[in-house]
Amino acid sequence: MKQTLELGFAKKGTTVTIDDKNLAAVLYPNKVEPKNYGVEEVRRSLREPIGKKRLSEYDLKGKKIVIVTSDISRPMPSYKVLPSLLEELTLAGAEDEKITVVFALGSHRGHTEEEKRRLVSDEVYERVRCIDSDPERCVDLGKTSRGTPVEIFEEVANADFRICLGNIEFHYFAGYSGGMKAIMPGVSNRNAIRANHSHMVEEGSFAGNLEGNPVREDIEEVFRFCPVDYIVNVVLDAKKEIICSVAGDVVKAHREGCRFLDQLYKVPIPRRADIVVVSAAGFPKDMNMYQAQKALDNAKHAVRDGGVIIWVASCSEGLGEKHFEAWMTGHRKSADMISHIREDFVLGGHKAAAIAQVLQKARILLVSDLTDEFARSVFMEPYPTPDAALAEAYRSLGENASVYVMPYGGSTLPFVKA
Repeated sequence: MKQTLELGFAKKGTTVTIDDKNLAAVLYPNKVEPKNYGVEEVRRSLREPIGKKRLSEYDLKGKKIVIVTSDISRPMPSYKVLPSLLEELTLAGAEDEKITVVFALGSHRGHTEEEKRRLVSDEVYERVRCIDSDPERCVDLGKTSRGTPVEIFEEVANADFRICLGNIEFHYFAGYSGGMKAIMPGVSNRNAIRANHSHMVEEGSFAGNLEGNPVREDIEEVFRFCPVDYIVNVVLDAKKEIICSVAGDVVKAHREGCRFLDQLYKVPIPRRADIVVVSAAGFPKDMNMYQAQKALDNAKHAVRDGGVIIWVASCSEGLGEKHFEAWMTGHRKSADMISHIREDFVLGGHKAAAIAQVLQKARILLVSDLTDEFARSVFMEPYPTPDAALAEAYRSLGENASVYVMPYGGSTLPFVKA
């Protein structure tokens, strides 16, 4: 018997067919029954904040308020969160003309006007000011104890009241997204981001870890220089629907959201498989290789040494970041990127080095919209379909090779049960 499984790929999707004797497991998120969904869950979290009073109980009349939210490369549904948030702010006396929504670009490209509208909705876009962060317009606020410069977009640095929005998912070296990450790296400049991310090579910097994680600790130390007054963070299910929302204190509420994420997406496995088929879950998470890399990094926890990862990611916009592209195309061997990042940390190059680390462990067969020639130039083995890649994996590892499938690779973190 065979099973045909659907995988996200761009906006259209694809499939892979696997014999039952090979299929060890499909690693879906765990089943958790949410109390609320969508906007109703957001409203509940705003009524029941963690570690803070309700926003509506603040006196925000005359205050310059900045709401930092995610850019287009993230699945954060800002358009679902902002109307309820603005209702609370209005009750607190906030004036629309003093509210600015800032899209946290980090090191990503800027938005078109149409993209900004789509992210927040026409109603919100026409009600309050909505702008991109600008790394060329940052205020120097000092340095963290690890020497990271705190250089924050001036619109955020100069605000009277700061609110951060975001979605919480696993991050391959910061542990989790969300919380203070909207500030660092969200609205920081390249020097600051580079310094913070350089700690990714240190012990403790891995997905699902907060305690003793040097990257996360450095991020949260930025609070001393640029305090965040409130957050609204959400957890999304596989269909990108809000199933958990946490509001309030930037650390306490964030940690509660992380605990919910663990229940949902940390998936135990008895052992590592010979082959892992992983999808980045389609658009926007596979719009470029820079974003889709998260799924690949999670898959490495499920494959044995010497195994094969079949990486299903459209990458229709190419590699996605200029420094990442320079590193992926500028080294003779993939292993050279690992030694290079230890000698000279370069933002963008860090993700290239992370891919190189996976290549030290397993072959990567890439199913994408990239040309075969270009895919090979960045150390990938191109295949037109998941089934064609799987046939090659069987040829290499044997017809009885075990297979895990990860349809939502960026959000599923496998771990071997002790």
